[in-house]
Amino acid sequence: MSNRDIRAIGASAGGVEALRFLASEFSPDLQAAVVVAIHLPSEFRSTLDAILTQDGPLPAIFADDGQALERGHIYIGPPGCHLLVDADRLHLGTGPRENNARPALDPMFRSAALCCGHRAIGVVLTGTLSDGAAGLYAIQQCGGLTVVQDPADAAQSEMPAMALDKVKTGSCCESKRYAGAA
Repeated sequence: MSNRDIRAIGASAGGVEALRFLASEFSPDLQAAVVVAIHLPSEFRSTLDAILTQDGPLPAIFADDGQALERGHIYIGPPGCHLLVDADRLHLGTGPRENNARPALDPMFRSAALCCGHRAIGVVLTGTLSDGAAGLYAIQQCGGLTVVQDPADAAQSEMPAMALDKVKTGSCCESKRYAGAA
């Protein structure tokens, strides 16, 4: 894998709808693996993979420990585990909760930054609190690109606003509107 072939996407409150929108917009020949950490509401804990697969052209699955990354696939962090990227493999971590969550966005983003920063695009979508801000900054500092949902368009603006605040001094930060993602 090379170029910007890791898309790390994080969301919290309102994130299922935002992810559904993004999944519907992916190209069927996307030359990247998509990894997702989301603070899941209980009603989506066992069905988010099927929902995202149905809404878009890419297959979505809950990640397994040691699983090889493949371009054109969406990997979701399962409930109770941090989703970690290690070169071309995924690992599931059971370390402490961060921002009251497991999976949390920051561990996923930090792992993507450390292993493949220049290959990564980090995306923070809707949510509350500040999960994702520090990890997105790590991606930026390691040469990756950062994208943040416009807080005005987010179902919950706090998480994208905190992420924008953290990375706004960097030259690679892009604020992008996702119409309908809120």
